[in-house]
Amino acid sequence: MIGGLGRRVGLLRHRLQGSTLAAVTSASPPTSSSSRLAACATRPLQHGMGGAPCMGPTRRMAAAAAASYDPDRPTYSLPVVHHPLYSAPQLGPGHRFPMAVFERIHHRLLHVHGLVRPEQVHTPPCLPTDAQLAAVHTAEYLAAFSAGALDEARVRRIGFGEATRSRTLIDRTKAEVAGTLLTARLALARGVAVNTAGGTHHAHPGFGSGFCVLNDLAFTARTLLAEGSVARLLIVDLDVHQGDGTAVCLSDEPRAFTFSVHCKDNFPARKAASDLDLALPSGTGDEGYLRAVADVLPGLLQAQRPSLVLYDAGVDVHADDALGRLNLTDAGLARREALVLDTCLAHGVPVAGYVGGGYAGDLDVLADRHCHLHRAADALLRDYEL
Repeated sequence: MIGGLGRRVGLLRHRLQGSTLAAVTSASPPTSSSSRLAACATRPLQHGMGGAPCMGPTRRMAAAAAASYDPDRPTYSLPVVHHPLYSAPQLGPGHRFPMAVFERIHHRLLHVHGLVRPEQVHTPPCLPTDAQLAAVHTAEYLAAFSAGALDEARVRRIGFGEATRSRTLIDRTKAEVAGTLLTARLALARGVAVNTAGGTHHAHPGFGSGFCVLNDLAFTARTLLAEGSVARLLIVDLDVHQGDGTAVCLSDEPRAFTFSVHCKDNFPARKAASDLDLALPSGTGDEGYLRAVADVLPGLLQAQRPSLVLYDAGVDVHADDALGRLNLTDAGLARREALVLDTCLAHGVPVAGYVGGGYAGDLDVLADRHCHLHRAADALLRDYEL
């Protein structure tokens, strides 16, 4: 829990993109304790992939998060995580996955919308090693992926083609995992933080799937739990596709609760079992979708009492998304982000946001759909004076 959140329950109304959403007041939140910085693990970690000594996603990322936290700062600035590698691989013309959108999000946040200043952007200091990633993935899968030697069947299942075996995509994938962990650490320090990528929820222990190679959410959950930075953790996955890989990766971890709201008639065809699944029919639309989330999330936070929420804010629920079928509008997306973030903060729970999936030909339009998350986080950080 973080200090100062509980006292504002029921007092706020947030105006985002012309849409007003009342703060969630369904249950009194648990009493907040004072702010707690992410703890550093005591065990040393191996060198990073570049060969230089690297403390990995424990001490060094915790130190980066702690260094950014100033309880006496006079202004409220949203921590945003970005890495230049997020958009590095070239997948070729016509490829369905919008690899360039992550840099476009970063550019538009800084230079178009003016939501973020350069000093608010944090970059992971190093990439995770295979030894660290083994907390989630099998040694055989990691060795094959890191060596650029995945078999054709697994390359096909991931969906990136021959680029999957390239050093650029290997490093890019690990940078995304590092960014997701750093975002979580910053959220623990500041109350809310947002990545410009993340949410690779289809990756399983021994294979990748659906444009997801390594499961950043599961890795972050296991890392924070193992080092004692959090006691319990809730993953809220609102991508249009079920978070099947995350559910499998964390199925034996009772301290991590997986909650997925997705389209019933969409990928993956064979769903896994999350701790809680809400499968919505195609064409649900804004009101039905938001009601489904609002009916469950406050009670779930009250029952689970997590130390942190990892929020996968996929925008492939949009009516114009190439792979989505839930028919949300831009106004619906803005309301969703305000609903989720405000509900978490009103219950005194820090939240880390990830952009998840989204598929459209116009990258500026797609990036702006993702930016609803950052806009809502920025507004709420100021409202809660974090």
